[in-house]
This record gives sequence, C-alpha cells and structure tokens, in this order.
Amino acid sequence: MDKKIFTTPILKANPITVLVLGICSSLAVTVKLEPAIVMALSVTIVTGFSSFLISLIRKSIPNRIRIIVQLVVVAMFVIVIEQFLKAYAYDVSKQLSVYVGLIITNCIIMGRIEAFGLSEKPLPSLVDGLANGLGYGLILVVLAFIRELIGSGTLFGIQIIPLSWYVKEGGHYLNNGLFIMPPMALILIGCLIWIQRSFQKDLNDK
Repeated sequence: MDKKIFTTPILKANPITVLVLGICSSLAVTVKLEPAIVMALSVTIVTGFSSFLISLIRKSIPNRIRIIVQLVVVAMFVIVIEQFLKAYAYDVSKQLSVYVGLIITNCIIMGRIEAFGLSEKPLPSLVDGLANGLGYGLILVVLAFIRELIGSGTLFGIQIIPLSWYVKEGGHYLNNGLFIMPPMALILIGCLIWIQRSFQKDLNDK
C-alpha cells in the first residue's frame, strides 16, 4: 500500500486548507481546544470506518441507491459516537451540541467514500479515511489552540496566561474577545490556507 494514501491528505491535500471542505464545523467548534479535539477524533473515526465498511460491501451496492446506503452507514457510526459522548463525556457533548449529529452531512466523509471507498480495497479505504479525518482534525486543533489561548487565556480550561498580567490584577493584558467570535475563525482559516498554498508553491518552484 502506497504511504502517500496516508501522508497526502494530512498536509499536501488537506481537506480544509487545500480542498476547502468542512469549513462550517471548523468555525463552530474551535472556540475551545477540548471540544475541537473530540470533534476531530469523531470525524476521523467516522470517515475511516465508513469508508472501510462501504469498501467491504461496495460490489453489492446498486448504483442507484448508493448515496442512501452511504448515508445509513455514516449515520450508524455517528449515532454510536454521539451516544458514547453522552455517556462518557457529557459536558463535551453539550458543548458540541448539534455538531456531532451534523457529521452525517460533512462533505469530507461523503467525498472520500465516493472518491475512494467505492473503488478501492477495504484497508486502503480505511487508511485514506483516517488520514483525511486527521488532516481535518489537525486544522481544528491549530485553530482551537490559537483561539482559546488568545481569546480566553486558557488551554483545556486551564489558565495559561498568568493572572498577574491582566489589567484587573494591575498588569496590562486583556483577552482578545475577537478570537472567540466566528469571524476570527474564518480569518484564521484564510491565513492557514495562504500559508499552506505559499509553502506548496515554494516547494514546487524548487
């Protein structure tokens, strides 16, 4: 199996910064680092195992109902993850709200099933799905790290910027509230896309 199946979606063909997919959820769940990581893991699991299962049964799926079958498979994994989070990580589940359920409509998942799972063997399909999920998750984690640190002064809810730096404690620092607003997530994604494409252009020019 070609190792590029795993490495390419993480950076060179990242679902968010290169293919510009999955933008909506990346705006909504990256205010805090913890829910962003949980969302990243959830999408990775669903993308990987949905592609794997579809690849296993691809030869028995009639073409005219393939989209319905794909949605059923994806929904099954999403429901399992949603119930798991409610049982073992209820606070995070509340923070993610409806966005776990909306994984069903994530275009990254359906795109990888259509482009890879329906035409390739199960193991490569699993690897491709996991890699695309990790590529998506990498951007979520980077966004959440920046937004929580600068916007709230915390990481995982733990105070990172010393309280003594803040104005109310006699210092000169204020949290930048703009970073916890959706427009800043969009601006940061734009910056990451610019960095990604500039870096790739430099490599191609060499």
